[in-house]
Amino acid sequence: MKMTALAGGVGAARLLSGLAGLLSPGELTVIVNTGDDFRYLGLYICPDLDTVVYTLAGVADPKTGWGIRADTLHCLKRLSDLQCETWFRLGDRDLATHIFRTHRLRCGDSLTGVTRMICLRSGIQVAVLPMTDSEVPTLVHTDEETLEFQDYFVRRQCAPHVRGFQYLGIETACPAPGVLDAILNADAVVLCPSNPYVSIGPILAVPGIRDALRATRAVVLAVSPIVAGKALKGPAAAMMRQLGEQSCATTVARLYRDFLDIFVLDRRDESLVGPVRSLGLTVHAVETVMDSPSARLALAGSLLRMLP
Repeated sequence: MKMTALAGGVGAARLLSGLAGLLSPGELTVIVNTGDDFRYLGLYICPDLDTVVYTLAGVADPKTGWGIRADTLHCLKRLSDLQCETWFRLGDRDLATHIFRTHRLRCGDSLTGVTRMICLRSGIQVAVLPMTDSEVPTLVHTDEETLEFQDYFVRRQCAPHVRGFQYLGIETACPAPGVLDAILNADAVVLCPSNPYVSIGPILAVPGIRDALRATRAVVLAVSPIVAGKALKGPAAAMMRQLGEQSCATTVARLYRDFLDIFVLDRRDESLVGPVRSLGLTVHAVETVMDSPSARLALAGSLLRMLP
């Protein structure tokens, strides 16, 4: 079976580790959000790509879900001593990834090619693809100012009130090589439990990707990132409220309804099965909280059993 996942963030990476543990090598392809990529201290940083790669490689920090386990901060400390801005936490081994990526991009390699190198050299057999090789930074419009996503998310700690989002340059971006084929030729496509606005939203905005999801013969599933009105990690629930939407799984289902077949919500939200089903979707309520490696495998197994 060929499965393709759309992913961004820690929740997605956790589900991917479960799927990778159940599927055979070569059966899973991951399309990762790059809207939160940015340049910092001269380096090209890809937070969602790195979170997925570190998790699949088994080296992610288990406490934060991002960064490398037991990493040190000697370089960051020295930069602080030199009065550089150090609001974006970069561990020493993590820095090596960013240095390598930046170097290869300057040598003319594409982001797809660099990501492939990193995966191969990290022992990852899953195909990990950026959504595009173009730079398409997510901008967050707030009641104070327009911020680049990492400024909003990390430096400002999601404090400003959100008014909307813009994916800069997305209109002229192209899907990265292999992205459309991975969707159109899959047996199943899963949208991971990721923020629908700043993790999945940028992927869907790349020209051709949403059309491919509508056209594919694959079964398309989505796992809600909202459980009992809250986001388990990140600002998705707060964003919904600030945009005038209900903070619930039904809101997520509406955003994807034009291409979705199955919507998966947490068993704590069983009362929403009816409203989601009224959107014309098949609905399953299962345990979606992945607070342990066994829970990741359990959710992955639940998704696979939903497939015909």
